[in-house]
Amino acid sequence: MWNRRKEEEPAPRTASAPSASSELAKEGIPMSTSSSRPTDMRTDLVRGGSAVIGKSVILKGQIYGREDLTIDGEIEGTVELQEHRLTIGPNGKVVATIKAREVLVLGTVHGNIETREKIDIRKEAKVVGDIRTARIVIEDGAYFKGSIDIVRAEAPKPAAAPPKPQAVASTGSSTPAAAAGAGAGDIKR
Repeated sequence: MWNRRKEEEPAPRTASAPSASSELAKEGIPMSTSSSRPTDMRTDLVRGGSAVIGKSVILKGQIYGREDLTIDGEIEGTVELQEHRLTIGPNGKVVATIKAREVLVLGTVHGNIETREKIDIRKEAKVVGDIRTARIVIEDGAYFKGSIDIVRAEAPKPAAAPPKPQAVASTGSSTPAAAAGAGAGDIKR
């Protein structure tokens, strides 16, 4: 029993070689951000990634994009990302008409929003305007004033149904009902 306690004690650390994580902790940088952030950014750039409008940026005009976009600044005008996701960050203030595949609102939006798939309004968000979407999530505590138009996703149109096959009467019957009722083993003579 006495020997087992000594085996369970961790080996003492040597102070001769400080690790990179302890240096980062001294600088006040969270370790998860420094180790994963550069990798994530490089991976995002390779995959197409997303653009970010920072909280100190103010834009007036039209934004069209072919990649995901995060807005944490102030935008006035139009934002169109037809095939991509738009995120309004917690500091984001958008006074615009928005069209995107998917929208996530954490900040403030004044204007109409049209999404093809989904809009997600989080609890700290404020949205004033009309929404047109297939799916919507409004968390408890979020502020919303406007109307919601739920649009059913268009199902792919099926090809024209082939005409129902009509049995060809080889039995000599003149009525279609009699011919349709005659199967391979039902031939009557």
